[in-house]
Amino acid sequence: MRVLLQRVRYGRVAVDGETCGRIGPGLVALVGIHRGDGAGEVRFCADKCAGLRIFPDDGGRFNRSVLEAEGGILAVSQFTLYADCRRGRRPSFSEAAPPAVAAVLFKAFVERLRVEHGLHVECGRFGAHMDVELANDGPVTVLVESPRREEG
Repeated sequence: MRVLLQRVRYGRVAVDGETCGRIGPGLVALVGIHRGDGAGEVRFCADKCAGLRIFPDDGGRFNRSVLEAEGGILAVSQFTLYADCRRGRRPSFSEAAPPAVAAVLFKAFVERLRVEHGLHVECGRFGAHMDVELANDGPVTVLVESPRREEG
């Protein structure tokens, strides 16, 4: 699982011109689900996103999490985080989870942030073409990636 986190002043996602999620200061989380992911990867990434200290304290140092900064999270499913561009000019998405699997794991990711961490989480619409608007704060952008488990 990969989550591209952007610290933002605000974030908004719309489908067909209609806003379906909006946050003030916090994190925009672009969430990619790998074909081998399960509950362990969801737990790892949600917990890491909730606790990662990428918000400044009074001295300007990265010492506060989104929880401590009282920010929200705008979560957007993005299978393109698993694009393989090493060969040819058209990316391969064969490492991304199938939509039916990814939808369940994305929902579990969002619910863990809400229930286990008490965060305010807004979402895009899974599988839809979305317009995402944000003001990156810093800019601060980090990649959270779950450890790969051995398949076999």
